[in-house]
Amino acid sequence: MASMELLPNLPPPPQEIPPGVVPMKVELRKGCGSVRERLRPNFNQMNGPRPGVKGKKIPLLTNYFRVCFQGGISQLYSYSVNVYYENGDPVTRSNLIRKVIHKLWEIYSPELGGQAFASDGQQRLFTTSPLPQNKQDFTVVLDSATSKRSKTDGNLSNGESNEGDQKRQKIISRYKTFKVQIKFVSDIPFQSMLDGPRGVKSGNNEVLFALDTILQHSNAKRNCLLLCQSYFPNEMKNFMDLTGGILGCRGFHSSFQSVQGGLFFNLDVSTTAIVQPGPLVNFLMANQNVDNPFKIDWTKANILKNLRIKLSHSNREHKITGLSNRRCKEEKFLLQLRGSDNHNVQTVEVTVYDYFVRRLGIGLSYSSNLPCINVGSQLHPQFIPVELCSLVSLQRYKKELSVHQRSLLVNKSSQKPMELMKHLNEELKANNYDTDPMLGTFGISINKCFTEVGGRILSPPQLRVGNKQDLAPRFSRWSFNDKIFVEPKGIEFWAVVNFSTGYDVRAFCIGMTKLGATKGMNIRPPEFVFEENAKHKKKLGSVRVKKMFEQILSKFPKDPPRFLFCFLPKKFSNLYGPWKKRCLMNFGIRNQCIAKNRADETYLASVILKINAKVGGLNSMLSAELSQTIPLVSKVPTMILAMGVTHAPSSRSDLPSVAAVVGSRQWPMISCYRASICTQPPKTETIHSLFRPVSDSEDTGIIRELLMDFYASSGNRRPEQIIIFRHGLNESQFKQIISEMEEIIKACKFLDETWSPKFTLIVAQRRHHNKLFQANSSDNIPPGTVVDTKICHPLYNNFYMCAHAARVGTSRPIHYFVLLDEIGFSSDNVQELVHCLCYVSQRCTSSIYEVAPIRYARLASAQMLEIMKTEGPQLPKLHKNVCNTMFFC
Repeated sequence: MASMELLPNLPPPPQEIPPGVVPMKVELRKGCGSVRERLRPNFNQMNGPRPGVKGKKIPLLTNYFRVCFQGGISQLYSYSVNVYYENGDPVTRSNLIRKVIHKLWEIYSPELGGQAFASDGQQRLFTTSPLPQNKQDFTVVLDSATSKRSKTDGNLSNGESNEGDQKRQKIISRYKTFKVQIKFVSDIPFQSMLDGPRGVKSGNNEVLFALDTILQHSNAKRNCLLLCQSYFPNEMKNFMDLTGGILGCRGFHSSFQSVQGGLFFNLDVSTTAIVQPGPLVNFLMANQNVDNPFKIDWTKANILKNLRIKLSHSNREHKITGLSNRRCKEEKFLLQLRGSDNHNVQTVEVTVYDYFVRRLGIGLSYSSNLPCINVGSQLHPQFIPVELCSLVSLQRYKKELSVHQRSLLVNKSSQKPMELMKHLNEELKANNYDTDPMLGTFGISINKCFTEVGGRILSPPQLRVGNKQDLAPRFSRWSFNDKIFVEPKGIEFWAVVNFSTGYDVRAFCIGMTKLGATKGMNIRPPEFVFEENAKHKKKLGSVRVKKMFEQILSKFPKDPPRFLFCFLPKKFSNLYGPWKKRCLMNFGIRNQCIAKNRADETYLASVILKINAKVGGLNSMLSAELSQTIPLVSKVPTMILAMGVTHAPSSRSDLPSVAAVVGSRQWPMISCYRASICTQPPKTETIHSLFRPVSDSEDTGIIRELLMDFYASSGNRRPEQIIIFRHGLNESQFKQIISEMEEIIKACKFLDETWSPKFTLIVAQRRHHNKLFQANSSDNIPPGTVVDTKICHPLYNNFYMCAHAARVGTSRPIHYFVLLDEIGFSSDNVQELVHCLCYVSQRCTSSIYEVAPIRYARLASAQMLEIMKTEGPQLPKLHKNVCNTMFFC
């Protein structure tokens, strides 16, 4: 508000409005009005693309292939489809829905005009011309082997009939009847794809979805495994052994993309994990690492549940529902035998083994002493000898892969740029999309050449290390050889905890002391080395950790060590979660875990970086932080936030999701951060606890504690600007971030109603399928490459940034969207800021592929999730001694 002393100097207001002058509507200044009034205009206007100019130009190629139009129809038609079993239950299996629709089109093609169609396997259907009626009902009969809902194979349930009845029963049960209802939804103007600026127009999501559905429909006819917009052909050359009976499966992602340059076809490689097809017993032997069927531990065979098998004697498929309680030669059922006159019924008890061998004449070599496979229900089981069962191919493995399996999948599926380009070219030619009848109806053809796009290479930022030395990263990397940390911190009161065996702890302590000294850290010898009692080694991880802390507290009852080194027997040991919980939440002790098989010199050199950060030091920083020359950030108190949610694996539905928000501190620095964590309902992406008032004067939300920490660590200055990085959102979720912004602004207003910081909101996406290649080289694109034209979104200010040098495979850039910018960054400024933030990670001596605060948020939430995997879904608060530290490094 203007001061009263200035009011007399203002000109008097006009007595009346001059004729012909239209009063101008005055907008509320930022910070006034409701939060939604403040945010919605910015999201609706969406500040279109604003290309930058800084950097050295570089010609690039991308895996976008131009879509050409050569005339054709101007619109397509959308219908909803509902498929029901004969009893009225809805069909939910995508494969079965596709088969029913395909059969429907075969039977009723004349009534439907004989036109082409595409189904998404759920409730959407697209045609190239309208159907005769807006609403139609059909009855479709499928062979049960086709529908894969067979209920009989030898009728191994109580109450069997004679041979004649069996034949009649097979004929009756062979067919399944389905009810199909098709209803018109809307027509979709296909021509609108070409009517907008830059060849595209907003509101084209329906057109893109329809085109993608056509692609998936074509791949479904090839019997590919379909996962979202990826497809996986059933070809042995695409399988990679990951050990344990699990295979990696190579496939492709395909989609149409409406971008600044027009409509393009995006083709990329994709991978997933599947169970090993073939004899079921071979899979179990591989899964349990045994060499013959009689060594299989059947108590661990629950991995089989819900997998599909094909029976060798009938060539029909079933879903596994369980195992028999007894061996095949002992498992009995009642068999009803009818006489020749069909009146005399005799009930006899036979074993499953005798039934298949003596009555059906099927030879069994090893199944007699093994359990049977149940393909019926628990009340009405139907048992099959195990050697007659083979796992169907392309069944997705949905459980979490082990560390070793993940490593194998990454190594075996990675491809160098030229190898990847060759692979994509071969698939594009082999699939021959131009022959698809529906795409042909639209007049669509796909160019076979990779699209050329212009990029720019940003120069790496200067870094400051100890002794006021500046260094320039070379190809995104630097070294601390003969250099010390910019802010080294010592460790005076620490101890070693050894859960491992066979490692020379004394040599480790000497090595750490010497290595720390070369980096400027004063690391004194440990106060004590705690060895685990051998009698506890076979106990649960939580019990072993509890016993170890009993040792520590008995040695140091009043004042435990300030830092603990913990040797674990292996990475991701079941000791990790209980150990972190005790250290971070119960006792507030900073700590570092080390896996025995990784404790070599190279590994320790990276560990010393994490240790210095955890004890409050700083390894390196941007020179621009010291000179305060970061545009729009160094001159005004600015806070950087990074937010994200990590979800538990699908096999752990009992665990909540973990939200982490990381905030910068000690402005004008942008290299120091702390994290706040909270849990929320499983699989929810919107963060719930940003603002949580419990009274008129108390807010327990996680934003408040980050704001208070920034204020305390930045010379009692509150941020006038807040830059928010949000990861984990796709375009369809952009609108929901408004609610998160509302909560953040409310948290600010709760502290001071007059406080209205400016915001810039940036969403970072790494789960996309855009790859960039050098046009004149077989190498990966250089670090610092940025692309903000042609293949970028047509409606947002957005760009692709590849800040790192990929060591394995083909580098993948991060896609950044600037959704809100009240601070007023130019495109060059925001791209430079993002690039610089990839160089401030304290965990390594190279740039990383995403901005450091996002990496920290990901690490913090992942660490809390590991704690909950072993300690349960309740997550205690961080101890006050560690909550302000970079414990997540």
